[in-house]
Amino acid sequence: MTTAAILEKLPYSAPFLFVDTLEAIDEQQVTGSFTFRPDMEFYKGHFKGYPVTPGVLLTEVMAQIGLVCLGIYLTGGPEGVSFGLTSTHVEFMRPVLPGEKVTVTGEKIYFRFGKLKCRVTMINAQGETVSSGEIAGMIVHPANRNS
Repeated sequence: MTTAAILEKLPYSAPFLFVDTLEAIDEQQVTGSFTFRPDMEFYKGHFKGYPVTPGVLLTEVMAQIGLVCLGIYLTGGPEGVSFGLTSTHVEFMRPVLPGEKVTVTGEKIYFRFGKLKCRVTMINAQGETVSSGEIAGMIVHPANRNS
């Protein structure tokens, strides 16, 4: 499956799509990037006079690239399949400011019984670790979304 096909199968759209590119993907890991545009709406109120990207959005970027993209690749990307987040443990070391590009690497810890768990790391353009941790999710089939 190509990186373009994976991006097409992501279950997100603007303004909640946090994947610009996928640089590499295989059965064990994925690397992709996203740039936080200075005009993104949440910067207007987080924080007054010193806009910083909220940690919840950093976690979302890590999940979309490091878990969902890898999960789509591992499952072959059947139509409508997504991943529901089941757990996160993320530590934040540096702020991400408006205009910064971040790169996420997700490494598969395991994928079994429909659950994918990954070790994820986010770095900034200077190569500094912004955040790292573990994120897990379960396959969500379209027919089971209301269960």
